Amino acid sequence: LERYSAASALAGIEKPVVAAVNGDALDQGLELALACDLRIASQGARFGLRHLSQGLIPWDGGTQRLARLVGRARALEMLLTGRLLEAQEALQWGLVNRVVPQGRAVEVALALAGQVAEHAPVAARYAKEAVLKGLDMTLGQGLRLEADLSILLQSTRDRTEGIRAWMEKRKPTFTGE
Repeated sequence: LERYSAASALAGIEKPVVAAVNGDALDQGLELALACDLRIASQGARFGLRHLSQGLIPWDGGTQRLARLVGRARALEMLLTGRLLEAQEALQWGLVNRVVPQGRAVEVALALAGQVAEHAPVAARYAKEAVLKGLDMTLGQGLRLEADLSILLQSTRDRTEGIRAWMEKRKPTFTGE
């Protein structure tokens, strides 16, 4: 089943992924949004997993990713009741990062992605890896992973460029190497 999972494929992308939700993110749509690293929602967007009403359960990571984002009790409430969250409540619950005026989610998501892209790509990839893998580790293991990835970064050209740019008081030009 894993190889047919669109959300798992999306979550497996090493680079940070930003979702723009301009309307409803329900069922598989929410599972896809949950697989992204950052989520921007327009006012009026709604979020929910209604699988149980059809005799199903989410099959593309919804039970696992939702609980990790909003906590066990809130995830169970959404799953077991089919409750739909309005955008503002989704923001309060930590399901989305920002709520923007209707129709501006794509624009804001692209601007946010641009901010992410200005940083060193290898460092961004390692930061994402540290957070996501660290969630399944003890604190000590997560701290060791973070330290190991930080050490690996020291040998990259981007790290050298970052230091050089700082010393020369200019904006760095990262290459992803």
